[in-house]
Amino acid sequence: MTSPISTPRRRLIQGVAAAVALPSFAALAQAPARQLRIGNQKGYLTLLKGRGTLEKRLAPLGASVKWTEFTAGPVQLEALNVGSIDFGDVGEAPPIFAQAAGAPLAYVGATVQRPRSEAVLVPKGSAIKTVADLRGKKIALNKGSNVHYFIVKLFEKHGLPYSELNLVYLPPADARAAFEKGSVDAWVIWDPFLAAAENTLGARVLADATGVVGNRAYYFSSLDYVAKNADVLAIAIDELAKIDVWGEANKDALAGELATLWGLPKPVAELSVNRGAYGTAPITKAILAEQQQIADTFFALKLIPKKINVLEAAGAGVA
Repeated sequence: MTSPISTPRRRLIQGVAAAVALPSFAALAQAPARQLRIGNQKGYLTLLKGRGTLEKRLAPLGASVKWTEFTAGPVQLEALNVGSIDFGDVGEAPPIFAQAAGAPLAYVGATVQRPRSEAVLVPKGSAIKTVADLRGKKIALNKGSNVHYFIVKLFEKHGLPYSELNLVYLPPADARAAFEKGSVDAWVIWDPFLAAAENTLGARVLADATGVVGNRAYYFSSLDYVAKNADVLAIAIDELAKIDVWGEANKDALAGELATLWGLPKPVAELSVNRGAYGTAPITKAILAEQQQIADTFFALKLIPKKINVLEAAGAGVA
């Protein structure tokens, strides 16, 4: 026969049971919060990281930031594809290859056009004086990059057939070495490699992208992250736009920060900064129409395996 439980003891047991059944305040506080995982190259995103302003603005939303540094845009997009990051920066071409490969890419921001920041370089003593002189000459560039698109459109603008382009596919470091040795006749490249070659090698700009192509940089996320965290991404783009505004008004300070970041002499960074264009804004259908032209060109050149619709990577709410 069991002994009766006293009323005070019964109340104690009931209280313990209730405490076990209900989540504690501590457990509620540790519930999963939102996070923005950023993959950054050595550029504006790294400057944003150093300022800490993004973290402050996202805190009221219960969102934290995690930073991971990458060496190039394609690697960032691979990380996006496997779900390791939510946001990053990249040039014009890599997102097209990523979308063609089935990545869940979403464009969320873009810089203004920066045509002077990519160009065709020739050695200072070169006999090449015009774009027409490039026919049949060995031209180094990074295959499937923004400058690949640029040289195709440059030849097209000057009425020159694509068949007369003699392209040598090399990444920037190898292309510079070949350019220095005279193994190639010209090099199509972007800043800060462009500025470094001008400053340290005396290379001459034969033609930049002005009047040929726009040359933007893009900020990307995944379609799923955009659908759930549009407010977080809008703040990130706004903070990047603020750095652009500051940079345009403080070019000497910006050059100093970038020189340190890139590990280059300040005059090289100054050359890049002084010819740059400034401005970052949310993505629009008009901007994506520019990307569609690049995608169509790459498909025609058989650089991507299928024709893509860039608007499928627009996300929701694109004007």
